[in-house]
Amino acid sequence: MSAYIVFIKEREHDAAAMADYAAKAGPSLGGHPGKPLAYYGPIETLEGPEAAGCVMIEFPDMDAARAWYASPAYQEARKLRFQGADYRVFITQGL
Repeated sequence: MSAYIVFIKEREHDAAAMADYAAKAGPSLGGHPGKPLAYYGPIETLEGPEAAGCVMIEFPDMDAARAWYASPAYQEARKLRFQGADYRVFITQGL
């Protein structure tokens, strides 16, 4: 069953760190079956707090999503994301 990792950017505080994060995060998908479905496109907030950005990546299952997130390459990139912005990140199982 498919799974999705969703990144919701709440606020950015270091654009340079985020640029470095972007340069590392994309390539970290190499060797993993992740497929980006949404990448910082326009957002229309219907309920709740305004989001500053959103990324959604599809994986074949929860284990594949967790494997990418825990991978050394993404963990290295994640450090830069923590420096650059505040996010909510979750994995959800598809139908």
